[in-house]
Amino acid sequence: WLDCLWIVLALLVLLGDVGTDLWLALHHYGRRDYVWCGLTLAFVLLPSVLVQILSFRWFVQDYTGGGLGAVQGLSSRGPPMMGAAAGRRGGPAGGVGGAGGTATPGAQRLCRISVWVWQSVIHLLQMGQVWRYIRTMYLGIQSQRRKEHQRRFYWAMMYEYADVNMLRLLETFLESAPQLVLQLCIMIQKNRAETLPCVSSVASLMSLAWVLASYHKLLRDSRDDKKSMSYRGALIHLFWRLFTISSRVISFALFASIFQLYFGIFVVVHWCAMAFWIIHGGTDFCMSKWEEILFNMVVGIVYIFCWFNVKEGRTRYRMFAYYTVVLTENAALTLLWFFYRDPDTTDSYAVPALCCVFLSFAAGIALMLFYYGVLHPMGPRVKVFASSCCAELLWGIPLPPDVEPMAPQSAGYRGVQVTPTRAVTEQQEELTADTCLPVFQVRAMVPSTPSGRPYPPEGPLIKIDIPRKRYPAWDAHFVDRRLRRTINILQYVTPTAVGIRYRDGPLLYELLQYESSL
Repeated sequence: WLDCLWIVLALLVLLGDVGTDLWLALHHYGRRDYVWCGLTLAFVLLPSVLVQILSFRWFVQDYTGGGLGAVQGLSSRGPPMMGAAAGRRGGPAGGVGGAGGTATPGAQRLCRISVWVWQSVIHLLQMGQVWRYIRTMYLGIQSQRRKEHQRRFYWAMMYEYADVNMLRLLETFLESAPQLVLQLCIMIQKNRAETLPCVSSVASLMSLAWVLASYHKLLRDSRDDKKSMSYRGALIHLFWRLFTISSRVISFALFASIFQLYFGIFVVVHWCAMAFWIIHGGTDFCMSKWEEILFNMVVGIVYIFCWFNVKEGRTRYRMFAYYTVVLTENAALTLLWFFYRDPDTTDSYAVPALCCVFLSFAAGIALMLFYYGVLHPMGPRVKVFASSCCAELLWGIPLPPDVEPMAPQSAGYRGVQVTPTRAVTEQQEELTADTCLPVFQVRAMVPSTPSGRPYPPEGPLIKIDIPRKRYPAWDAHFVDRRLRRTINILQYVTPTAVGIRYRDGPLLYELLQYESSL
């Protein structure tokens, strides 16, 4: 129910942000401020159209080419027996209804057409993200109610939720962030703060903070090698982002109200520097080089406003460097505005504005330290409890209620198990640090039954011939839609769990075992 509430609140934040921006555009139009109206609408519509195109493209990739659509009877390609098998077991059909084994070709064709028309209308109305939020909640509820198909609904829910969070992250920093700077700049230039622009600015600010907290929480939840973020941690994360972004945006708005041209130059230079820093650090989020470069450029936009972790390892030094630069920039922009402002029109709020910039930044840093010191899920997940949904759904092992399975361990050369001890050498520590922890170990140490016999893994095992992506990147089967289709197909055609195992690149033993067992 907390998950449901979190999704409902995320949907309300989305609707509130877009709704207040559109209302504000009408407000500017009614006052004959056509320039402000055009800019407000542009910052709403252009990012929305871009995100809807990307969302519809993902839908096409998922439901064509012998993928999930063939399983659910929504595509003319792919093995027809898969749809029949899924229908005989009553498998879910992505919120539409499964294609039963006795369905006629005409009924299946009608179902396909209705789904395509429905998705086209939704994305033309710019409601693709709203639909994905609703479908995520539906799939999550079904995973709890329909225990016999729990794994299938759970996988579909995680994929849908990951998609909508990635889309929201892109849209928020292309729409809400510049919209927030624009409205604050308008209020400063007009020297008055009206109710509607203030409400729109608060909604945009809340959208930015919420999306970042939700994204990081879901990213941790999706990986079985990391501890999940609690909702208390997510709330502190949200307020940390809220205060640091507030300080950043207020300094931007103050500076841009006087130095419009120099503000544009500053933003471009900062974005180029951040993008170069990210590319130089070497990220591993996407499946191709050009996608990775594009992703790094988008993250450079995020870095204009706030910190966003994109690389594994200790982040304290990188965060210290980033926030030092941000504090210096905020102070420089705010002080330049203070010395070049018009005292006659700005004396009433000059000192409070300075206090807001620096106190908000200090409060955000304090909350960040509190989060990392108290509420941050420290270290990798050593063991997954038997009651954990991820353990049962990702490992593919039936878990008895009184057994806690051990987490997968990395296998060393010649099959020697690496056991962390105080006497481990520096070379072994470096090898362990460079090793990608597989979702399924090479020779699984499965829990034993009360009689001492191990529970055998059930169902097919997908062996992926790439190393596992390192946190904070998504696993490959979340960003590579071909892998996602394969998993979905196997989930729909087999009553047992589908397991996933990545190749552990640096370890020769696992590579040989992988090749010999393929």
